[in-house]
Amino acid sequence: MPGVSVKDKVVLISGSNRGIGKSFAIQALEMGAKKVYAGARDESQLAELIAKYGDKIVPIALDVTNQDHIDAAAAAARDVEILINNAGMGGGGPAVSNPNPDGQRMEMKVNYFGIMNLSSAFAPILKENGGGAIVNILSVAALSSFAFAPGYSASKAAGRSLTQALRVELGGQNTLVSGVFPGPVDTDMAKNVPMDKVSPDSVAIHVYEEIAKGSEDIYPDPFAVQFAKGVQADAKAVEKANAAGF
Repeated sequence: MPGVSVKDKVVLISGSNRGIGKSFAIQALEMGAKKVYAGARDESQLAELIAKYGDKIVPIALDVTNQDHIDAAAAAARDVEILINNAGMGGGGPAVSNPNPDGQRMEMKVNYFGIMNLSSAFAPILKENGGGAIVNILSVAALSSFAFAPGYSASKAAGRSLTQALRVELGGQNTLVSGVFPGPVDTDMAKNVPMDKVSPDSVAIHVYEEIAKGSEDIYPDPFAVQFAKGVQADAKAVEKANAAGF
């Protein structure tokens, strides 16, 4: 599949108000994007981006678990050429004996169904605009489950499988579908993860560079690269190491 450069493109990013999503919005414009539709559940949290970039940032109310929001975004953003499914959540608790399983359900709603529903809404738009790209922000947890985040890991693994399915379904319309598998990133979500972390900006820049090359599986930091190599070499050893908390 040909690469898709962010330069002069129109990009839509879910979860743009903070963390990696905010960096994706900033770096898209810094790397020459024409416009960014910045999705967030609370549009007021996009004020800083709007103040800096003006009308190149178009705020969109977007809760990826709300089909009305998705439909409205697709109706309003008919010129999108790159869709970045960034919105994600964790913290759903243990796999068994969980006193509140709603968190686990929400992990799947956001991390799996959010990607599926947003991609489904925008796939025809991307086709009309020449194919473009869908970029799904997953995690190394999609490659092997982490004991401290079972529901998150399962939802990201489901997202990885969905990414492969989208790649097959949308290949005929010339849409690049890329899965991104970061290790620990310095965001609010990962603030309690006891590992060295890379900056969100470095992840965003790397991802844009890789989709310009047509890369389908992207490991945007040194931890992710080594983790993926470990899984490829001995998946069972990585599973045991994860279970033991490294």
